[in-house]
Amino acid sequence: MLFLFFCHVYPFAAGWAAEHPEWHALLADEAAALRGAWGSGAVGTNPFLHLSMHLSLSEQCSIDQPRGIRRAIDRLAERLGDLHAAHHAAMQPLGQMLADAAASGQPPDGQQYVEQVQRLAG
Repeated sequence: MLFLFFCHVYPFAAGWAAEHPEWHALLADEAAALRGAWGSGAVGTNPFLHLSMHLSLSEQCSIDQPRGIRRAIDRLAERLGDLHAAHHAAMQPLGQMLADAAASGQPPDGQQYVEQVQRLAG
């Protein structure tokens, strides 16, 4: 039920969820998902944080915000040979940007974030 709701509300989320078969059973079991103690867990261990980051990256690329992120992700996907792998690589700079903003009390530094993804792209 949770999986169906998630995919109905965020239609393009179904594609990212499909890329992660290790979470299909969890996403299909709402009670199990709600029992999980996800906290702020690592991107790789918290399926909801992980899928949310995929959605954030997809949205950023769709509107090219911060400016240059679409090209940086495209170049990273070319280098890695896969958009999914590019998203996984870009999650670290995205998470770092958000953590830095939270720690400093300042707005996220989108330019530094884009530069980090560009460096990953080579």
